[in-house]
Amino acid sequence: MGMPKLAGRALCAWVGMGMALAGQAAAQKLSDDKVRVGVLSDMSGLYADTAGRGSVEAARMAIEDFGGKVLGRPVELVWGDHQNKADIGASLARTWYDRDGVDAIFDMNNSAVALSVVNLARERQKLSINTGGASVALTNEACAPTSVHYTYDTYALANGAAQGVSRQGGKTWYLIGVDYAFGKAMAANMTEFVGELQGKVIGSVFHPLNASDFSSYVLQAQASGADTIALANATSDTVNAVKAARQFGVSPKQRVVPMLMFINDVHALGLAQAQGMTFATGFYWDRTPESRAWARRYFERMKKMPSMIQAGAYSAVTHYLKAVQAAGTDDGATVAAKMKAMPVNDFFAQGGTIRADGRMVHDMYLVSVKKPAESKYPWDYYTVLSTIPGDKAFQPLSKSKCPLVAAAKS
Repeated sequence: MGMPKLAGRALCAWVGMGMALAGQAAAQKLSDDKVRVGVLSDMSGLYADTAGRGSVEAARMAIEDFGGKVLGRPVELVWGDHQNKADIGASLARTWYDRDGVDAIFDMNNSAVALSVVNLARERQKLSINTGGASVALTNEACAPTSVHYTYDTYALANGAAQGVSRQGGKTWYLIGVDYAFGKAMAANMTEFVGELQGKVIGSVFHPLNASDFSSYVLQAQASGADTIALANATSDTVNAVKAARQFGVSPKQRVVPMLMFINDVHALGLAQAQGMTFATGFYWDRTPESRAWARRYFERMKKMPSMIQAGAYSAVTHYLKAVQAAGTDDGATVAAKMKAMPVNDFFAQGGTIRADGRMVHDMYLVSVKKPAESKYPWDYYTVLSTIPGDKAFQPLSKSKCPLVAAAKS
């Protein structure tokens, strides 16, 4: 029996009113009636190519793919240049959190900057989702309830490099590192792993960020007689150190191992100089059909393949928006808890989980740079030697110095 037209119209009106009220309730749970995402990165310095505007574009892609809205309200994107200075990064983050209503800050591809932002996030109960900084301190002493360390860290990178080189017969090491939080953390982690593998670090030297001349550092490493020269630096510092090593005839007499190498660095060096180097990475664009599909979309916009920071930015922004949707709010503590409760399954990570210390645990990959003759098409640079399971790659909770871990156990 059909419903009377008047009753049907009344029912539709009540349903429509209910939906509107539900939309209003959801909106009331969003600060400023919207969600604001910030990308804080090096936009103009030595780290810009591996993060920078590429991270901004990756975040924009994530927001677009999510539909541009969450809980029926718009998602806005802002970005800023930290200039590799902790005080500038902290000042921008403070303004974003306190004045501009930014709910979550991503990237922070400088460990000193990342550590300063984590402290602000803890105080303000806002999200700090680190997709670019490396220091393992971010999930140790500096961990916060609303912070996530997403893409990689010094522990996993050093662990993967040490394991790979040990299998190739490496026993004695000399470290060349950048003289700030990232380089010191990487060197400390590498020293730990080399010792566990019955090897020995016989010397180290640290250089300023964005050093102009690596000849003296490379000559010291060469004179040490170590069979492995490990580079605890990144981007142009790594590229220039490798070039200096080639110039002074270090290789193949001594193995050069970059502990943080991006595909952008290999592209800058060229396969002739980069071939044979082995290191760990959190992402390679050509590994799976899903990673290739996303990377080609990114390439259409940026005319280069994505680094692991840029791929991680897309994944992390997407996971954050999913958590906001599931939580029904952009409240920092609530969303952080929801992010930790939800697995990460996408082209970047499969079965990824965020622990109590904020570490997003996912597989890492030991790769080797191809010889020029082995590369079949543009950006075909890596051979994946092995997959390092996440629980073997990252620091176990049993070693954690994060107060949140101790609290969870008590």
